[in-house]
Amino acid sequence: MSIPDPVVHDLLPEGYFQERLIADVIEGLSAMPKTLPPKWFYDERGSQLFDEITRLPEYYPTRAEREILTARAAEIIELAAPDTLVELGSGTAEKTRVLIDRLMTATARPKYVPFDVSPEFLRASAIELVQEYPGLEVEGIVGDFDLHLGQLPIGGRRLVAFLGGTVGNFSPKERSHLLGELVSGLVPGDHLLLGTDLVKDRGRLVAAYDDAAGVTAEFNLNVLRVLARQLDAEVDPDGFEHVAVWDAEEEWIEMRLRARHAQVIRIPDLDLEVSFEAGEEMRTEISAKFRPDGLRDELATAGLELVQLWTDAAGDFALSLSAVR
Repeated sequence: MSIPDPVVHDLLPEGYFQERLIADVIEGLSAMPKTLPPKWFYDERGSQLFDEITRLPEYYPTRAEREILTARAAEIIELAAPDTLVELGSGTAEKTRVLIDRLMTATARPKYVPFDVSPEFLRASAIELVQEYPGLEVEGIVGDFDLHLGQLPIGGRRLVAFLGGTVGNFSPKERSHLLGELVSGLVPGDHLLLGTDLVKDRGRLVAAYDDAAGVTAEFNLNVLRVLARQLDAEVDPDGFEHVAVWDAEEEWIEMRLRARHAQVIRIPDLDLEVSFEAGEEMRTEISAKFRPDGLRDELATAGLELVQLWTDAAGDFALSLSAVR
């Protein structure tokens, strides 16, 4: 029996990445304080570095989330009773295979919908999955969270998985908008499986984003190399250093790049010159940490009712299952 090719819908217009990068750079480098969005970490080199980060001894979230998924996959599928698994930011779908395994035995017509901004990752993963799981229908969506969450395939009973603590990269206002957009495209009976890192000791949090081997520092600095390659920016990554700080008031980690000396980033094609004073910092990422009660409130505001929340044995990370009301 031949294996059907996966269906992939590419919703991104031609030139989208370059246009968004230009817009984000102009807006972020003109702001005070200066910022760059974390999504620009992830070129090929950045993705490789992040994969290394997930295996570092200091970086517990990936291991903790995998522990929960392995222990609770059967319970998650039983409670949500889906026939369609949607994964936001799917990448290679490595972690979700434990859910797909359970889905394959729980429904007669299992379907997997990976949603990712990278067409290369998504297509390669989709082909691999239809070969690995005979009988699994795969319908991929190449899109951006900012634009396309309302265009998830309809029909069936859906479980939307948003894992890895990625939701913490959004500010509270941005999270509210993102969850609202997502829920607007769901119907009663659909569920959201959300991975969130939990508030804990400051030392462990900072160490997870400032490892002894310097891999996270290289990952952070890589965003400057993206500017150099994609926009022909005149920038010296060695002129900046990686900084990770815990903001106790906001309860999030901030990753920043600090200028080692006064310097200028020039992007001639954009007629843009941005000066940095010695010691000036540019924020490149936030990673919010959550408390169960606060998470329950955010889900309720978005129109979701918390069904169950699980943590790893150490209580470092949480997976929550919530239902559309």
